[in-house]
Amino acid sequence: MTVNCITYVDLHRHVAQDIQAELEAAVSTLTPASGAGAAGNAVSRLLRHQKMRHPLSVLPMMVHAIETGDPGPAAPLAAVHLLWWTSACYLDDLSDGHGTTSSDVISQDEALLASVLSGTVLPVRIVRSLPVPAALQVALTAEIATGWAVGAEGQLTDIVADAAHATRNSVIETYRGKSGGPYSMITAMAALLAGASDERVELWREFGYVFGILWQLFNDQEDILTGRNEDLRNGTVTYLLTCALDDAATPADRQDILGRSTAARRCPQARAELGRVLLAPDVLDRYAADLDAFRAEAHRLLSVLGGDERHLPVMRHLVDHSARMLLRARPVPAAVAV
Repeated sequence: MTVNCITYVDLHRHVAQDIQAELEAAVSTLTPASGAGAAGNAVSRLLRHQKMRHPLSVLPMMVHAIETGDPGPAAPLAAVHLLWWTSACYLDDLSDGHGTTSSDVISQDEALLASVLSGTVLPVRIVRSLPVPAALQVALTAEIATGWAVGAEGQLTDIVADAAHATRNSVIETYRGKSGGPYSMITAMAALLAGASDERVELWREFGYVFGILWQLFNDQEDILTGRNEDLRNGTVTYLLTCALDDAATPADRQDILGRSTAARRCPQARAELGRVLLAPDVLDRYAADLDAFRAEAHRLLSVLGGDERHLPVMRHLVDHSARMLLRARPVPAAVAV
Protein backbone atom coordinates (compact mmCIF):
# COMPACT_ATOMS: atom_id res chain seq x y z
CA MET A 1 0.00 0.00 0.00
CA THR A 2 1.39 3.37 -1.04
CA VAL A 3 0.33 6.32 1.05
CA ASN A 4 1.18 9.89 0.13
CA CYS A 5 0.37 11.91 3.24
CA ILE A 6 1.52 15.12 4.81
CA THR A 7 0.58 14.39 8.42
CA TYR A 8 0.05 11.43 10.70
CA VAL A 9 -3.63 12.41 10.84
CA ASP A 10 -3.84 11.98 7.07
CA LEU A 11 -2.27 8.55 7.39
CA HIS A 12 -4.77 7.62 10.09
CA ARG A 13 -7.66 8.51 7.76
CA HIS A 14 -6.25 6.06 5.21
CA VAL A 15 -5.78 3.18 7.65
CA ALA A 16 -8.46 3.75 10.31
CA GLN A 17 -10.68 0.98 8.93
CA ASP A 18 -7.77 -1.47 8.95
CA ILE A 19 -7.02 -0.66 12.59
CA GLN A 20 -10.69 -0.95 13.52
CA ALA A 21 -10.88 -4.35 11.85
CA GLU A 22 -7.88 -5.54 13.87
CA LEU A 23 -9.50 -4.25 17.07
CA GLU A 24 -12.78 -5.99 16.34
CA ALA A 25 -11.02 -9.23 15.50
CA ALA A 26 -9.07 -9.09 18.76
CA VAL A 27 -12.14 -8.30 20.87
CA SER A 28 -14.06 -11.13 19.21
CA THR A 29 -11.56 -13.61 20.66
CA LEU A 30 -13.05 -12.86 24.09
CA THR A 31 -16.47 -14.21 23.08
CA PRO A 32 -16.92 -17.75 24.43
CA ALA A 33 -18.53 -20.58 22.47
CA SER A 34 -21.79 -19.95 24.33
CA GLY A 35 -22.00 -16.54 22.70
CA ALA A 36 -22.35 -14.66 26.00
CA GLY A 37 -19.60 -12.12 25.41
CA ALA A 38 -19.64 -9.97 28.56
CA ALA A 39 -15.84 -9.49 28.43
CA GLY A 40 -15.74 -8.45 24.79
CA ASN A 41 -18.73 -6.17 25.35
CA ALA A 42 -16.98 -4.49 28.28
CA VAL A 43 -13.77 -3.92 26.31
CA SER A 44 -15.75 -2.42 23.41
CA ARG A 45 -17.49 -0.04 25.82
CA LEU A 46 -14.19 0.88 27.46
CA LEU A 47 -12.78 1.76 24.03
CA ARG A 48 -15.75 4.08 23.47
CA HIS A 49 -15.48 5.57 26.96
CA GLN A 50 -11.70 6.09 26.87
CA LYS A 51 -11.54 7.66 23.41
CA MET A 52 -8.05 8.85 22.46
CA ARG A 53 -7.85 12.54 21.52
CA HIS A 54 -4.98 12.03 19.07
CA PRO A 55 -4.70 9.14 16.56
CA LEU A 56 -1.20 8.03 17.60
CA SER A 57 -2.17 4.41 17.01
CA VAL A 58 -0.60 4.87 13.56
CA LEU A 59 2.89 5.24 15.05
CA PRO A 60 3.93 1.58 14.51
CA MET A 61 2.58 1.76 10.95
CA MET A 62 4.75 4.81 10.34
CA VAL A 63 7.84 2.97 11.61
CA HIS A 64 7.04 -0.06 9.46
CA ALA A 65 6.53 2.17 6.43
CA ILE A 66 9.88 3.88 6.94
CA GLU A 67 11.54 0.47 7.16
CA THR A 68 9.73 -1.26 4.28
CA GLY A 69 7.72 1.32 2.35
CA ASP A 70 4.45 -0.28 3.46
CA PRO A 71 2.53 0.62 6.64
CA GLY A 72 -0.13 -2.06 6.15
CA PRO A 73 1.44 -5.10 7.87
CA ALA A 74 1.76 -3.15 11.12
CA ALA A 75 -2.01 -2.57 11.48
CA PRO A 76 -2.19 -5.29 14.19
CA LEU A 77 0.46 -3.39 16.17
CA ALA A 78 -1.59 -0.22 15.80
CA ALA A 79 -4.40 -2.13 17.52
CA VAL A 80 -1.95 -3.24 20.23
CA HIS A 81 -0.89 0.39 20.74
CA LEU A 82 -4.50 1.60 21.04
CA LEU A 83 -5.49 -1.21 23.42
CA TRP A 84 -2.43 -0.60 25.60
CA TRP A 85 -3.07 3.11 25.95
CA THR A 86 -6.79 2.59 26.51
CA SER A 87 -5.88 0.46 29.51
CA ALA A 88 -3.07 2.70 30.76
CA CYS A 89 -5.08 5.92 30.49
CA TYR A 90 -8.02 4.42 32.36
CA LEU A 91 -5.75 3.16 35.14
CA ASP A 92 -4.08 6.58 35.28
CA ASP A 93 -7.47 8.28 35.63
CA LEU A 94 -8.39 5.80 38.33
CA SER A 95 -5.22 6.50 40.31
CA ASP A 96 -5.91 10.23 40.00
CA GLY A 97 -9.47 9.75 41.20
CA HIS A 98 -11.03 10.51 37.81
CA GLY A 99 -11.98 6.92 37.02
CA THR A 100 -14.66 7.00 39.74
CA THR A 101 -16.88 9.34 37.75
CA SER A 102 -20.13 7.73 36.63
CA SER A 103 -20.54 6.89 32.97
CA ASP A 104 -23.52 5.93 30.86
CA VAL A 105 -21.17 3.75 28.79
CA ILE A 106 -19.50 1.55 31.42
CA SER A 107 -19.35 1.16 35.19
CA GLN A 108 -16.11 1.52 37.13
CA ASP A 109 -15.96 -2.17 38.03
CA GLU A 110 -16.51 -3.23 34.43
CA ALA A 111 -13.95 -0.72 33.18
CA LEU A 112 -11.31 -1.94 35.61
CA LEU A 113 -11.64 -5.56 34.47
CA ALA A 114 -11.87 -4.50 30.81
CA SER A 115 -8.67 -2.48 31.19
CA VAL A 116 -6.81 -5.60 32.31
CA LEU A 117 -8.00 -7.46 29.24
CA SER A 118 -7.32 -4.49 26.96
CA GLY A 119 -3.78 -3.87 28.15
CA THR A 120 -2.49 -7.41 28.59
CA VAL A 121 -4.56 -10.29 27.21
CA LEU A 122 -5.58 -8.79 23.88
CA PRO A 123 -2.15 -7.43 22.88
CA VAL A 124 -0.62 -10.86 23.51
CA ARG A 125 -3.39 -12.56 21.52
CA ILE A 126 -2.84 -10.18 18.62
CA VAL A 127 0.88 -10.98 18.60
CA ARG A 128 0.21 -14.71 18.85
CA SER A 129 -2.09 -14.49 15.80
CA LEU A 130 0.51 -12.84 13.56
CA PRO A 131 1.69 -15.02 10.65
CA VAL A 132 5.34 -14.75 11.67
CA PRO A 133 7.92 -17.21 13.05
CA ALA A 134 7.47 -18.31 16.66
CA ALA A 135 10.76 -16.66 17.66
CA LEU A 136 9.46 -13.30 16.47
CA GLN A 137 6.21 -13.79 18.36
CA VAL A 138 8.24 -14.43 21.51
CA ALA A 139 10.31 -11.28 20.93
CA LEU A 140 7.20 -9.17 20.35
CA THR A 141 5.51 -10.55 23.45
CA ALA A 142 8.63 -9.75 25.48
CA GLU A 143 8.38 -6.14 24.29
CA ILE A 144 4.84 -5.92 25.66
CA ALA A 145 6.02 -7.14 29.06
CA THR A 146 8.93 -4.70 29.04
CA GLY A 147 6.68 -1.83 28.01
CA TRP A 148 4.38 -2.49 30.96
CA ALA A 149 7.27 -2.83 33.41
CA VAL A 150 8.99 0.39 32.28
CA GLY A 151 5.74 2.31 32.00
CA ALA A 152 4.54 1.20 35.45
CA GLU A 153 7.88 2.11 37.01
CA GLY A 154 7.62 5.60 35.55
CA GLN A 155 3.99 6.01 36.59
CA LEU A 156 4.68 4.83 40.14
CA THR A 157 7.65 7.19 40.38
CA ASP A 158 5.37 9.99 39.21
CA ILE A 159 2.76 9.16 41.86
CA VAL A 160 5.23 9.36 44.77
CA ALA A 161 7.32 12.25 43.40
CA ASP A 162 8.08 15.09 45.81
CA ALA A 163 8.38 18.52 44.22
CA ALA A 164 10.78 19.67 46.93
CA HIS A 165 13.38 17.12 45.80
CA ALA A 166 12.57 17.01 42.07
CA THR A 167 14.84 18.34 39.35
CA ARG A 168 14.36 18.78 35.66
CA ASN A 169 16.50 15.67 35.09
CA SER A 170 14.51 13.56 37.55
CA VAL A 171 11.23 14.54 35.91
CA ILE A 172 12.59 13.67 32.46
CA GLU A 173 13.61 10.25 33.76
CA THR A 174 10.06 9.78 35.00
CA TYR A 175 8.65 10.89 31.63
CA ARG A 176 11.07 8.56 29.86
CA GLY A 177 9.49 5.71 31.80
CA LYS A 178 5.78 6.48 32.02
CA SER A 179 5.41 7.83 28.48
CA GLY A 180 8.65 6.91 26.71
CA GLY A 181 8.45 3.26 27.82
CA PRO A 182 5.21 2.49 25.95
CA TYR A 183 6.28 4.42 22.84
CA SER A 184 9.66 2.68 22.78
CA MET A 185 7.79 -0.61 23.13
CA ILE A 186 5.67 -0.01 20.04
CA THR A 187 8.43 1.48 17.87
CA ALA A 188 10.71 -1.46 18.69
CA MET A 189 7.87 -3.91 17.95
CA ALA A 190 7.24 -2.29 14.57
CA ALA A 191 10.94 -2.44 13.70
CA LEU A 192 11.09 -6.10 14.71
CA LEU A 193 8.03 -6.91 12.59
CA ALA A 194 9.66 -5.10 9.65
CA GLY A 195 12.73 -7.33 9.93
CA ALA A 196 15.06 -4.51 10.94
CA SER A 197 18.56 -5.25 12.20
CA ASP A 198 19.27 -5.31 15.93
CA GLU A 199 21.03 -1.95 15.62
CA ARG A 200 18.03 -0.34 13.94
CA VAL A 201 15.62 -1.85 16.46
CA GLU A 202 17.60 -0.20 19.26
CA LEU A 203 17.65 3.12 17.41
CA TRP A 204 13.87 2.94 17.02
CA ARG A 205 13.58 2.04 20.70
CA GLU A 206 15.55 5.17 21.63
CA PHE A 207 13.45 7.24 19.24
CA GLY A 208 10.36 5.96 21.05
CA TYR A 209 11.79 7.06 24.39
CA VAL A 210 12.52 10.57 23.09
CA PHE A 211 9.17 10.81 21.34
CA GLY A 212 7.43 9.76 24.55
CA ILE A 213 9.12 12.61 26.41
CA LEU A 214 8.03 15.05 23.71
CA TRP A 215 4.46 13.78 23.83
CA GLN A 216 4.33 14.05 27.61
CA LEU A 217 5.51 17.66 27.37
CA PHE A 218 2.80 18.21 24.73
CA ASN A 219 0.19 16.70 27.08
CA ASP A 220 1.38 18.89 29.96
CA GLN A 221 0.86 21.99 27.86
CA GLU A 222 -2.52 20.78 26.61
CA ASP A 223 -3.67 20.21 30.20
CA ILE A 224 -3.12 23.90 30.92
CA LEU A 225 -4.49 25.23 27.63
CA THR A 226 -7.75 23.28 27.91
CA GLY A 227 -8.30 24.53 31.44
CA ARG A 228 -8.46 21.00 32.84
CA ASN A 229 -5.47 21.69 35.10
CA GLU A 230 -5.46 18.07 36.24
CA ASP A 231 -1.75 18.26 37.00
CA LEU A 232 -2.30 21.16 39.40
CA ARG A 233 -5.27 19.42 41.03
CA ASN A 234 -3.31 16.18 41.43
CA GLY A 235 -0.11 17.80 42.66
CA THR A 236 1.78 16.25 39.73
CA VAL A 237 5.44 17.21 39.53
CA THR A 238 5.62 18.37 35.93
CA TYR A 239 8.63 19.52 33.96
CA LEU A 240 7.15 23.01 33.83
CA LEU A 241 6.94 23.11 37.62
CA THR A 242 10.62 22.19 37.96
CA CYS A 243 11.48 24.92 35.44
CA ALA A 244 9.69 27.41 37.71
CA LEU A 245 11.48 26.05 40.78
CA ASP A 246 14.84 26.30 39.01
CA ASP A 247 14.02 29.87 38.01
CA ALA A 248 13.20 30.93 41.59
CA ALA A 249 15.51 33.78 42.58
CA THR A 250 15.84 32.86 46.28
CA PRO A 251 15.17 29.87 48.57
CA ALA A 252 12.17 31.79 49.93
CA ASP A 253 10.76 32.16 46.42
CA ARG A 254 11.22 28.43 45.88
CA GLN A 255 9.36 27.63 49.10
CA ASP A 256 6.57 29.96 48.01
CA ILE A 257 6.13 28.01 44.76
CA LEU A 258 6.15 24.71 46.66
CA GLY A 259 3.52 26.04 49.03
CA ARG A 260 1.31 27.13 46.17
CA SER A 261 1.74 23.73 44.53
CA THR A 262 0.50 22.00 47.67
CA ALA A 263 -2.41 24.40 48.11
CA ALA A 264 -3.39 24.14 44.42
CA ARG A 265 -4.72 20.63 44.98
CA ARG A 266 -7.72 22.02 46.84
CA CYS A 267 -7.78 25.77 46.37
CA PRO A 268 -8.88 27.36 43.05
CA GLN A 269 -7.18 30.64 43.94
CA ALA A 270 -3.86 28.87 44.61
CA ARG A 271 -4.22 27.04 41.27
CA ALA A 272 -4.74 30.34 39.49
CA GLU A 273 -1.76 31.92 41.23
CA LEU A 274 0.50 28.96 40.51
CA GLY A 275 -0.71 28.92 36.92
CA ARG A 276 0.44 32.52 36.50
CA VAL A 277 3.84 31.67 38.01
CA LEU A 278 4.25 28.75 35.59
CA LEU A 279 3.50 31.02 32.63
CA ALA A 280 6.08 33.65 33.56
CA PRO A 281 8.30 34.62 30.57
CA ASP A 282 11.57 33.37 32.08
CA VAL A 283 10.04 30.01 33.00
CA LEU A 284 8.64 29.46 29.51
CA ASP A 285 11.92 30.51 27.90
CA ARG A 286 13.71 27.74 29.78
CA TYR A 287 10.93 25.27 28.93
CA ALA A 288 10.98 26.18 25.23
CA ALA A 289 14.76 25.80 24.99
CA ASP A 290 14.63 22.33 26.50
CA LEU A 291 11.69 21.37 24.29
CA ASP A 292 13.73 22.37 21.24
CA ALA A 293 16.60 20.18 22.44
CA PHE A 294 14.37 17.10 22.64
CA ARG A 295 12.93 17.88 19.21
CA ALA A 296 16.45 18.14 17.80
CA GLU A 297 17.38 14.78 19.32
CA ALA A 298 14.33 13.10 17.77
CA HIS A 299 15.24 14.53 14.36
CA ARG A 300 18.85 13.44 14.82
CA LEU A 301 17.74 9.86 15.43
CA LEU A 302 15.53 9.95 12.34
CA SER A 303 18.48 11.22 10.29
CA VAL A 304 20.65 8.35 11.54
CA LEU A 305 17.88 5.87 10.78
CA GLY A 306 17.00 7.12 7.32
CA GLY A 307 14.59 4.88 5.44
CA ASP A 308 11.78 5.26 2.94
CA GLU A 309 11.78 8.86 1.78
CA ARG A 310 8.02 8.85 1.12
CA HIS A 311 7.24 8.15 4.75
CA LEU A 312 10.05 9.82 6.71
CA PRO A 313 8.48 13.29 6.28
CA VAL A 314 5.31 12.04 8.00
CA MET A 315 7.32 11.07 11.07
CA ARG A 316 9.27 14.31 11.00
CA HIS A 317 6.01 16.24 10.88
CA LEU A 318 4.74 14.29 13.90
CA VAL A 319 7.90 15.19 15.82
CA ASP A 320 7.45 18.87 14.98
CA HIS A 321 3.77 18.71 15.89
CA SER A 322 4.61 17.15 19.27
CA ALA A 323 7.37 19.66 19.99
CA ARG A 324 5.36 22.83 19.48
CA MET A 325 5.59 25.49 22.16
CA LEU A 326 1.89 26.05 22.81
CA LEU A 327 2.00 28.05 26.03
CA ARG A 328 2.31 31.81 25.93
CA ALA A 329 3.91 33.94 28.63
CA ARG A 330 1.83 36.04 30.97
CA PRO A 331 3.48 38.73 33.10
CA VAL A 332 3.33 37.78 36.77
CA PRO A 333 1.45 40.39 38.85
CA ALA A 334 3.41 41.87 41.75
CA ALA A 335 1.13 40.17 44.28
CA VAL A 336 1.96 36.77 42.81
CA ALA A 337 5.57 37.31 41.77
CA VAL A 338 8.16 35.09 43.41
